Amino acid sequence: MTKTIGIMGCGWLGLPLAKSLLADGYAVYGTTTSPEKLQVLTKAGIHAFHISISEQKVSGAIDEFLKPCNVLIINVPPGLRGNRTKTSYIEKMQRLLECVKESPVKKVIFVSSTSVYGDEQGEVNEETTPIPTTESGKQLLNSEQLFKGQTHFKSTVLRFGGLIGPDRHPINMLSGKENLKNGDAPVNLIHRNDCIRILKQIIHEKQWGETINAVHPEHPTKRVYYTQIAVKKHLPPPRYSVSAHKNYKIINSCKFFLTNNRDDFTSL
Repeated sequence: MTKTIGIMGCGWLGLPLAKSLLADGYAVYGTTTSPEKLQVLTKAGIHAFHISISEQKVSGAIDEFLKPCNVLIINVPPGLRGNRTKTSYIEKMQRLLECVKESPVKKVIFVSSTSVYGDEQGEVNEETTPIPTTESGKQLLNSEQLFKGQTHFKSTVLRFGGLIGPDRHPINMLSGKENLKNGDAPVNLIHRNDCIRILKQIIHEKQWGETINAVHPEHPTKRVYYTQIAVKKHLPPPRYSVSAHKNYKIINSCKFFLTNNRDDFTSL
């Protein structure tokens, strides 16, 4: 059994993941870019490190963080919006990769996103060649390749759909808005609870060398789904304008079938 797991990025997903792994008996090393959050991580039982990544270098005690880790989970989102930023996520991942290659880490999970698929690619799965259209998707796809092509360690790429949870849901931003576009587009979402279950399953079952899509198997339209959630949360539903037919993206997973968690998906 893997004894020590490193989580690069103990935020909205990484922190509850760390707590779940601790409950399973793992030792967990975790990073944060916020010095004030170190105490929160330490209080939870995590060996906490203040580490940040720029295009030029990795700042902080990265060697000390990586040294005891059998498995490293890289959970660092690009933070890119459209094509307006010049920030190079790829260069940041290259700097991190240099550190990982010099460490004892032998297993890596790179947390990516289904944004690597283009919005009009139709129904896609892990065998589909991604054609990203956003800057975030393009840089994520290139960063995936950095880690997949290594011989120093085995890696698995995990592409999550849109993340939802008790305190994070698009309806909170969409509620009451009028004339929204793409109401007939299917949702491609995944609950944080499922994200944690899948990450743990990859480790427990040693699913290395894989590329995995992770989304809920139900894909109602935005118009139907967000109206349903608004009613459940007693919020004004969003209103969508009529749009012409479009070949929207539907993410399928050939490797995980999330069929026992409909309440997580529909009751937020």
